[in-house]
Amino acid sequence: MLSEHDTQMGFIENRPFDEIKVGDFAELVRTITAQDIDAFAVVSGDVNPAHVDAEFAEGDIFHKVIAHGMWGGALISNVLGTQLPGPGTIYLEQSLKFLKPVGIGDTVTVRVTVTKRDPEKKRLTLDCLCSNGDGKPVIAGQAHVIAPNKKVRRPRITMPDLVLHKHGAIHGQLLARAQTHPALPVAVVHPCNDISLEAAINAHELGLMVPILVGPEARIKAVAERAGLDLAGLRVVDTPHSHASAEEAVKLVRDKQAKALMKGALHTDELMAAVVPKQGGLRTERRMSHVYVMDVPTYPKTLIMTDAAINIAPDLSTKADIVQNAIDLARAVGIETPKVALLSAVETITPRLQSTVEAGALCKMADRGQIAGGVLDGPLAFDNAVSMAAVASKGIKSDVAGQADILVAPDLEAGNMIAKQLMYLAGAEAAGIVLGAQVPIILTSRADGDKTRTASAAIATLYAEARRV
Repeated sequence: MLSEHDTQMGFIENRPFDEIKVGDFAELVRTITAQDIDAFAVVSGDVNPAHVDAEFAEGDIFHKVIAHGMWGGALISNVLGTQLPGPGTIYLEQSLKFLKPVGIGDTVTVRVTVTKRDPEKKRLTLDCLCSNGDGKPVIAGQAHVIAPNKKVRRPRITMPDLVLHKHGAIHGQLLARAQTHPALPVAVVHPCNDISLEAAINAHELGLMVPILVGPEARIKAVAERAGLDLAGLRVVDTPHSHASAEEAVKLVRDKQAKALMKGALHTDELMAAVVPKQGGLRTERRMSHVYVMDVPTYPKTLIMTDAAINIAPDLSTKADIVQNAIDLARAVGIETPKVALLSAVETITPRLQSTVEAGALCKMADRGQIAGGVLDGPLAFDNAVSMAAVASKGIKSDVAGQADILVAPDLEAGNMIAKQLMYLAGAEAAGIVLGAQVPIILTSRADGDKTRTASAAIATLYAEARRV
């Protein structure tokens, strides 16, 4: 048997046939979680709604989500392969009888007991029993194995971390919230390709917005016909070209006919050129900035990233507006008091590193009420903004560090790199809008899929409702 020291050091050891007698047993105890069920469904491909669909399961025979029966079978295999007999065991046969369902939160005790030995063939017969927290059997069966004939003692292998993430879950929650509000009138600027036109129509069908299609009417109708899209009931404002589309869309906002803009098949610079003029544009006293609302598989909550698209080298005054825009959006999507991490390369104010000085100034501005609605800290390096382990290793005392809701980049280059790395290396989904104008601007890129565009529309709806644009 393994000593306590061996167990602590992470060794695994078997029991050869000659060491095993009838009546010997081994067991493990496991409390099942929703993650266990999801992981088993992913690995096995068994997505029976009784296991993964809470709404279906509620109306099923057991009135709750239940674990796969073979989850218990896998635990029996665990005991046989790691404890009794352990490494070197060859599985020959397993019978199982499923007696009661096991649900989330149930604690299962798995016990295997030797009932028969065959010295000639080195075979064992073991009774297998899984019991719930009340001691009632949930699975019973019998296993036949060939036991190892020599001692094996190996370091216990450290397995990779398993990250389970339902793609689009965070954005899906925002979509559901947005659908509780009235559809937002949105001027869709130059929707002259199938991606932008389909995104506008999908958002309309989901009840997020009432699109006003601003662009060359003939081209829009040709795109719709080619893509099989139905324009029935949608208003089209005819314009000769993309520049005129941007100007007309801005005019619709100024005339209170639209409460948001959505970028179509034109360059961002062309759209923003119609937005930024002091006369005839949509500027306010606040600087405009771009905000990503990100669903990052390896982060436990919504992560907001700014500014990755508008302000190239923001000064202190601009950064204050960038931070305030992000806080306003965070509150609109349901983060009551967002934690704001002001990013730099180090955690201490260093005069030679301007971003650290500005981070300190922004924190003081928040203390004096010049930035409101969130909790600020900085400078913080990226790791100390999102990792509690990094925070602990450096002994940082902060209400923000390790659990940031908002990441504020020191400049556009850093912000763009961070956002793209999260998307392409960490599998993040990012929905972006521009804030600081009179209305939110849904600023999507050509690489964005329909789900991202829909999420962006949902975020714009929530923001507009919160701000009562």
